[in-house]
Amino acid sequence: MSYRTTPHVTDRMPPGVPWIIGNEAAERFSFYGMRTILVVFMAKFLHVMDGRVGVAMSEAEAKEHYHMFVAMVYFTPLLGALLSDIVLGKYRTILWLSMLYCAGHASLAMMGTVGQSSWWLVAGLVLICLGAGGIKPCVSSNVGDQFGPANQHLLTRVYNWFYFSINFGSFFSTLLTPWLLEWYGPHWAFGIPGVLMAIATLLFWMGRRKFTHVPPAGVAFFEDLFSREGMVAMAKLIPLFLFFAVFWSLYDQTASSWVFQASQMDLDFMGIIWLESQVQAINPILILLFIPLFTFVIYPAANRLFNLTPLRKIGIGFFLVVLSFALTAEVQSWIDRGQTPSIGWQFLSFIIITAAEIMVSIVGLEFAYTQAPKRLKSMIMSLFLLAVFGGNIFTSGINKFIQIPSAAAGQAPAELAKLPAGWEKSPQSVVLPGFDGQAGTPDDFVQEYADGEPSKLGIPGLAAYEAAALKVEEQVAGNGGRLPNVDAVTDLGSDPWGNPIHYEILHGEQCRLISAGPDREENTRWDQGLIVNLKRPGVDRKKSWSDKLHPAEPWLTKRHRELDSEPAAEDKATGITFARTAFSGGQTKLQGAAYYRFFMWLMLGASLVFVPFAMLYRPRTYLQ
Repeated sequence: MSYRTTPHVTDRMPPGVPWIIGNEAAERFSFYGMRTILVVFMAKFLHVMDGRVGVAMSEAEAKEHYHMFVAMVYFTPLLGALLSDIVLGKYRTILWLSMLYCAGHASLAMMGTVGQSSWWLVAGLVLICLGAGGIKPCVSSNVGDQFGPANQHLLTRVYNWFYFSINFGSFFSTLLTPWLLEWYGPHWAFGIPGVLMAIATLLFWMGRRKFTHVPPAGVAFFEDLFSREGMVAMAKLIPLFLFFAVFWSLYDQTASSWVFQASQMDLDFMGIIWLESQVQAINPILILLFIPLFTFVIYPAANRLFNLTPLRKIGIGFFLVVLSFALTAEVQSWIDRGQTPSIGWQFLSFIIITAAEIMVSIVGLEFAYTQAPKRLKSMIMSLFLLAVFGGNIFTSGINKFIQIPSAAAGQAPAELAKLPAGWEKSPQSVVLPGFDGQAGTPDDFVQEYADGEPSKLGIPGLAAYEAAALKVEEQVAGNGGRLPNVDAVTDLGSDPWGNPIHYEILHGEQCRLISAGPDREENTRWDQGLIVNLKRPGVDRKKSWSDKLHPAEPWLTKRHRELDSEPAAEDKATGITFARTAFSGGQTKLQGAAYYRFFMWLMLGASLVFVPFAMLYRPRTYLQ
């Protein structure tokens, strides 16, 4: 079957654009709905999916895996662009790989049914990565393919509407999927975005006769790629994309580290109780407001003062990201001191970073398209998306680097190998050698296993840490139910090796009691202690119109009760419950406000270097 291969000759909007934008809105609902809840699911839900309470994933590990996933989502477009430009063309690439995308969502919805949920999670994320590889580089360039000389003046407007559709879809999914996860659990939260992905695929197929199908270039692609024109274009754009990579290494943390920060804040804002991952919905709301504001007010006003080129817009956006992370670091410093700031502060950070997104991401998308020779559009789009890959690989690597491995986990494989076959079928308590490497000595660990997975850890000298925890818990009772300041907690005793036990606030409801352990060196895998979580008694909340739309209790609460989790100790006077979890290593070397300041300084350095780069860059525009 043949399709139109050249743009419609018209000075109006091409007829295929509504179908492409409708597809993009549904697909973005699907992707952002799943992405919005991913770090929360990995850290709080995954370990209870398989009929038992396993070991919860740490925040740093969840961020590491999340950013690796996002990185691969933006790496596979390079493969998709090659498949599109050389073999299949954009239409067939988008349509066929969208089916893999749907299968990925189905896999995520299967977690907790049969088999191990971690395997369903990996399979689902891999399939989504492959599906995204066919969609991302082709859809944005497919929009540009619809325009010819007579209507090229509408290109800026349609890219704004294209971005509008992305955020229209993501706004509703960012509100809905956290709510579904909270009250109805992962099956619904991951399943409904999958249904929307199927609708997106159907919409795209229905519009196939309306839009232009640019045929694949075949071997001519390589002629264009290695031509002087192609090489010059890429040589100019690749350094620019490196700056974009730094931007994305910070920006994409709005769905990871910012989510965990939100969980430590007062989520009651203007009478609305937000869920920690729902806060991300402020971003698409702001995008919907900012696109017309910037297009019709801010850009024209700035142009009357100076020539506001695309590169100048991008540079201003970079400095706004620095400001947003400076504010985020300051808010985290309050949390580090045991305070519970209002989520309104994070909303302010979102306002700043969303303004940066308008000036970097939208402008960068259009600029990259116009700077690409016409038969290299998808390839350049994939390189533009590869900047997101680079930024997220960097953030994932940082989160992996700052994790301190667990000494007990490091000793476990050798001891488990000594057990008889089938040991996983019954609960086990395994003695793991400590620092001296010999079992049967005072520094041994005791690791409990259920269904072959580690459950509870016993550390040497546990009584000393529990005595320290009791002192802190007593001060909580005398401090209005709040964790005491670090300066107010002294003389917590020492561990069996003479190292002092230190008290650290992780956030308003969690503290850490830690010592250097048997090697007497801090920030090593032999550091050990207790994490103490406190939960204050619930308060009656205002009746909401949505009360009749969900069960009486959250899904996770019900799940823990079904699995008969070990109850936490309760302070009878205050009603506060305390849960203690022992650890060996497993903590992080860069945490709290220092984590955000690291990325702030990184972005500031990149922004300063970008200024002379932008002054030297000489753009050249290519259109179909």
